[in-house]
Amino acid sequence: MKRIAIDMDEVIADFHPKIVDTWNSHFPQQLSAEELNLFDLHQDSPEQLAELFALVDHPTFFDDLAVIADSQQVIARLSEHYEIFITTAAMLMPSSFNAKFRWLNTHFPAIPHGNIVFCGDKSIINADYMIDDNAINFAGFCGEGILYSAPHNRKVTGYRRAENWQDIATLLL
Repeated sequence: MKRIAIDMDEVIADFHPKIVDTWNSHFPQQLSAEELNLFDLHQDSPEQLAELFALVDHPTFFDDLAVIADSQQVIARLSEHYEIFITTAAMLMPSSFNAKFRWLNTHFPAIPHGNIVFCGDKSIINADYMIDDNAINFAGFCGEGILYSAPHNRKVTGYRRAENWQDIATLLL
């Protein structure tokens, strides 16, 4: 059976609205969802990004993220044809482990615990497809990367792109 590795944040868990709300409640410059790009902050305002990540580092930050529309239904259908793994770069924020695990148990209880991979470098993942919002995770990956659209990757090219989970269903079912 072929395997699909699925990222968590910005692919099945709607991280971006909460990060925008967190930014706007802690910093004087108010930003819209389209304006807040963590990759730009990394280059333009590393100090503010560090402050923001200190807020995100709270152990319960990931507890109440919304589920990305249609992800549960499409993943359930995909699991009839593929082995599904959730692969999240949790090493960037180790305090998120427990909250992310709780969130996955709540919203994706059919994913076996052994198929949840908390990692850093995703090149270690052995799958046929990886659905991720960060193209850097495709470097060294042995399968095909499918870029899940997010505000920070609008200019990235070179990969098949999915705007939503219905696009994923069309690509893989």
